[in-house]
Amino acid sequence: MLAAVALAAVGAMTAFAQQQPRDPTRTPGVQAPADPNRAAFVMANCKNAAPAPAARGGGGAPAAGGGGGRGGAPAAAGGGGRGGGGGAQPAQPTEYTVAAIPGVIAAGQRWKMLWTDSGNNADSPIGLQDGVLIAQNDKSQILKVGLNGVVTLVATDTYTGGALAMNSMGQLFSGQRALNKAIWMVQPQRRLFANTKDGEPLECLGPANISDMVADTKGGVYFTMGGVYYANAQGVVSGRHTTVNGNGLILSRDGKTLYVTGRLPAAGGAQPAGGGGGGLVALDVQPDGSLTNERNFVELPGGDGLAIDNEGRIYVTTGSDGVYVVSPTGQVLGNIPSPHGLVSVAFGGPNKRTLFGVSIREVQVMAIDLIAQGFTGRPK
Repeated sequence: MLAAVALAAVGAMTAFAQQQPRDPTRTPGVQAPADPNRAAFVMANCKNAAPAPAARGGGGAPAAGGGGGRGGAPAAAGGGGRGGGGGAQPAQPTEYTVAAIPGVIAAGQRWKMLWTDSGNNADSPIGLQDGVLIAQNDKSQILKVGLNGVVTLVATDTYTGGALAMNSMGQLFSGQRALNKAIWMVQPQRRLFANTKDGEPLECLGPANISDMVADTKGGVYFTMGGVYYANAQGVVSGRHTTVNGNGLILSRDGKTLYVTGRLPAAGGAQPAGGGGGGLVALDVQPDGSLTNERNFVELPGGDGLAIDNEGRIYVTTGSDGVYVVSPTGQVLGNIPSPHGLVSVAFGGPNKRTLFGVSIREVQVMAIDLIAQGFTGRPK
C-alpha cells in the first residue's frame, strides 16, 4: 500500500478554480442544520418554511441535526485548513477475498490504497483517466487523488461542499451544505448555479442537506436533499420528485431512468422482506427533467454511492458490505468486498477499468482493477 502523501501542486487536470466570493452569512465547514443562524435565516427568507415531507424510504438526511447527507460533518465541525493531511494511517483493514463475477471482476483482485487523510472526510468521487476527484466538506475543498498517489488541490472555499457532479461537457458542480444551501459550478467557471426554488432559498424546503448529485446531458443536475430535486440548465429547481428520501443516485446509460437509493413499502405499508429501506428505486425521466413511475428496483442491505458500467450494471456501496453489483434488470450479480467500509465508488483510470472506492472518515481512497468498463458516455 502507498503511504499517505503530502498535498501536491496543481496538476494537469485543470487550472485552479476561481475563488468563490466570500459570504458572511455562511460558515465554511458547518452544515446548515447545525448553523446557529439557520432559524433566523429561515424566518427572514421563507414565507412557507416547512421541514421536508416524511419519506417512505431510507437514504436521506435526518429531519433535523447536523449529520445529514452521506458523510456530513459532525454537528459542530469546523472548517479546518486547506489541503490534505499527511502521515495518517488507515483504520485496521478487514480481511477479504474477491470472488469472480463474470464480466465484472476476476477472482483474487486486491484493492490498492492510494491516499489516506485524518480528521477530515471525503465523498462523491468522480473518476478521471489518471485519478479521482473527491469532495471534502469539512475543509470546503475539492481534491484530485492520482493513480500514483499524488494529491492535487482543485478548488477551495466551497462552503461545506460535500457532493460533486460532472457532465459530458466537462462542467463540474459542487453541492454546498453550508447555510443557504446551493449548487455552484466550479469548472469551467466559478458561478452560482442554483440556490432557490419558486423564489425562495433551498433552505426553506427543510433542514436536509444536499447529499449527492448526478449531472445529465442537458446541462442539468439531479440532487438528493430529503427527496430528489432537479435543477435544469438554467438553474431552475423542480421537485420534490420522489417519496423516498434518497441518497446516492445515478442515471442509466440512455438517461431515461434515474436510480436512487431507497425502498418503497410493500403493499399495505409493510416494510420489504429483510427489513429496512435498503436498495434502489427507479424512476422514468421525462423530457423536462421531471420524474415519474417511482418503483422498487432491487433490495439490498442499505445503499449509498452508485456507479454504472458500460453494460448498464449498477455498483452500490452499502457501508461495511463492500460493493454490490446489480444487473440492468435488478438482479444482484455479486459483491466486491473491501478492506474498509465504502461510502461511494466511481469508474476511471485508463479505459475506465479502474473502480475507485472512498471511505468517508477516516479517509481512505483506494482502487481496484475490473474487467468491466465504466460507462464511456461520462467524462473521461
